[in-house]
Amino acid sequence: MIYRLLRAALIVPALVVLAAAITFLYIAWRVNDTGLHDHAQQADAIVVLGARVTPDGAPGPDLRVRTLHAVELYRQGLAPYLICTGGYRGDRLSAAAVARDLAVGLGVPPERVLLADGSMTTRDDAASAGEIMVSHGWDRVILVSHPLHLERARLLFVGQGLTVYPSPTNTNLGSIPWRERARLTSRETVGILWASLEAIGVPDKWTAILSQRVYRSPGTGEPN
Repeated sequence: MIYRLLRAALIVPALVVLAAAITFLYIAWRVNDTGLHDHAQQADAIVVLGARVTPDGAPGPDLRVRTLHAVELYRQGLAPYLICTGGYRGDRLSAAAVARDLAVGLGVPPERVLLADGSMTTRDDAASAGEIMVSHGWDRVILVSHPLHLERARLLFVGQGLTVYPSPTNTNLGSIPWRERARLTSRETVGILWASLEAIGVPDKWTAILSQRVYRSPGTGEPN
């Protein structure tokens, strides 16, 4: 009897750990798989997720690549509007404002580039861009970001009731150094798991701490 209880006491935690490992690996695979495929197709708008802005107000490398990719999709006629996100509302150096200026400089008419600033996390980006989409009666969006960021972003935008077509800036994940790829994959996987915990009632204060310290995306900070 004691032996059976001891065995059960060992098996149950082992099964829990195994299930957690399988879940983590599956989500990590999803993070990479989304980044491997460009699903851009006809939509109402193209959302450019914010990324770092340099101290002199220029778009950082990631923000520039995202904006260039979005402009190319616009030129292909896949959507009539761009929505740029990220940074403090009304700040001329917010990620949204800097991306808009770059897009306009590349020939996109100013009236075709909308700002969804006032957002510090990807969750904020989704809410802010979602409000613009709803106000215009739009529900289909091409989402542009770093390939390993797109799965988490996609889930957050789907949560806004939108049909989302992820379009990574680069589908060649082999070009990302493996250490950086592993770090970003783990980071995004944890973010997705955390969002799932939040959905089942984890206290808001803990999710807020994670969002602000790990997944914040101010106009002058790192993307996400």
